[in-house]
Amino acid sequence: MPEQAATVPRVTCTPAAEDLIRTLQAEHGPVLFHQSGGCCDGSSPMCYPQSDFIVGDRDVCLGTIADAPFYMSPSQFEYWQHTQLIIDVVPGRGGMFSLENGREVRFLTRSRLFDEQEAASLAPVTTGA
Repeated sequence: MPEQAATVPRVTCTPAAEDLIRTLQAEHGPVLFHQSGGCCDGSSPMCYPQSDFIVGDRDVCLGTIADAPFYMSPSQFEYWQHTQLIIDVVPGRGGMFSLENGREVRFLTRSRLFDEQEAASLAPVTTGA
């Protein structure tokens, strides 16, 4: 049987982000992320209780971080599709409606371009919830 190539995740998180996600899950139950496209909260990754956010039919799911699905709009995906998103935590104020708000820290999206080999082994994306 031929050896399968490992898939490269489109979204990952730092240990600090994973710790904060686990804290939020303990307080709020299952959560999800949606990469904001701008407007009021800039382009922050927003964390919501899964029961409080309706994922759009065309929203793209990039994968999961700490058991939390990570979505973005199709137009955002067009822009970010060639990069791996690394979700981190930094000092500051979270997005107005994001669950980390009020903790003096916020989620931050860092990114890096995939190399050619990684691009050939990307994890597939899905749409909708």
